[in-house]
Amino acid sequence: MGEQPIFTTKAHVFHIDPKTKRSWVPASSQAVNVSFFFDSTRNLYRIISVEGSKAVINSTITPNMTFTKTSQKFGQWSDIRANTVYGLGFASEPELNKSDTHGKEKYVCLSYFPTKAVIWFGR
Repeated sequence: MGEQPIFTTKAHVFHIDPKTKRSWVPASSQAVNVSFFFDSTRNLYRIISVEGSKAVINSTITPNMTFTKTSQKFGQWSDIRANTVYGLGFASEPELNKSDTHGKEKYVCLSYFPTKAVIWFGR
């Protein structure tokens, strides 16, 4: 069956500056689709975002990844495999929290997936 989309949202994508490790560098020029995929063949999840022909996010979700909400409209996670920290900037707090599919404390927990891969969207 292969890789299937399971959720899409819009956000501005950032990467942490690899030199300073302190400031954010825009990876997209505008809000772009950020999609979550499940590959049933390999039993893994990925977050992918493309602007034009350039992949601005290609992140495989691992069991110890955590999405940290750092402000009302911004969150980040570290991807060791891609050797970067990704940041997502949303237009509003409801946009960041809208993927709260279970209504649990403003978290979007992808733990309902059949693997141990979990990313928390929220506080």
